[in-house]
Amino acid sequence: MLDNQNEDDKRQEIIDCCRKMNASGLNQGTSGNVSLRHGEGLLITPTSRPYDSLTPEDIVYLDMDGTSHGRWQPSSEWRFHRDVLAARPDTHAVLHAHPTFCTTLAIMERDIPPIHYMIAVFGGPNIRCAPYAIYGSEELSNLALEALEGRKACLLAHHGMIAAGSDLAQAFWLGEELETLARQYHGCLQLGEPLLLSAQQIQDVIDKISGYGLNDA
Repeated sequence: MLDNQNEDDKRQEIIDCCRKMNASGLNQGTSGNVSLRHGEGLLITPTSRPYDSLTPEDIVYLDMDGTSHGRWQPSSEWRFHRDVLAARPDTHAVLHAHPTFCTTLAIMERDIPPIHYMIAVFGGPNIRCAPYAIYGSEELSNLALEALEGRKACLLAHHGMIAAGSDLAQAFWLGEELETLARQYHGCLQLGEPLLLSAQQIQDVIDKISGYGLNDA
C-alpha cells in the first residue's frame, strides 16, 4: 500500500529539485529526471513535462514491478531509477541529468580518473562511464548498475550522468560535485594528460572524510 506520510512534501521536493537542476545549469529542458523512494515503491518525474508546469499531482508513483499510478506516464528512464533503488537500500534518491562537461566526457566514453581528492566522496578512485545503450532500456539500466558498483555516481556514454544519494539534497550535491570534476578534467585535458592520485591516496581521503558534508549514504 502506498504510504501517504509526507507524500505531498516529497512530491514538491522532487519538483523543487528539478527546477533547481535547470536553474543551476546542471540540466536543460526536460532531459533530466528525479526519483525518491516512497513506501514500497518510488515517486518519479513524469515524462516530457516542463518543470515549471509541474504540480505535486503530476509526480508519478511507481511500483517496483514497473506499474505506474498517476495522470501521466513516468519518465522514460524509470527503469534505472527503479533498479538503483531496488539494488541499494541505503539509496533513497536518484538524479539523472545531461550537464555539459559530464556529457562531453560521456560522449568521449571517458571515465573520470583520480585527478582531485574530491573524487573520494563518490566512493572510489574513479567515476566510471557505462557503455552506451539506448535510453530507457533494460540494457542501459544493467550497464548503469555495473558502473555504479561501489560508487554514488556514473556517466552514461553518449548520454549524461546519474547521481544516487541518501536523499535529494545529497543527490543534487553529488551531481554538482560530479560536474565540477568533469569540468576540471576537461580543462586538464586541454593541457595534456593530468597526473593522478594513487588508489591509496584516495582511500586515505575516503577514510578521513567519512562524515564530511552530505557524504553519509
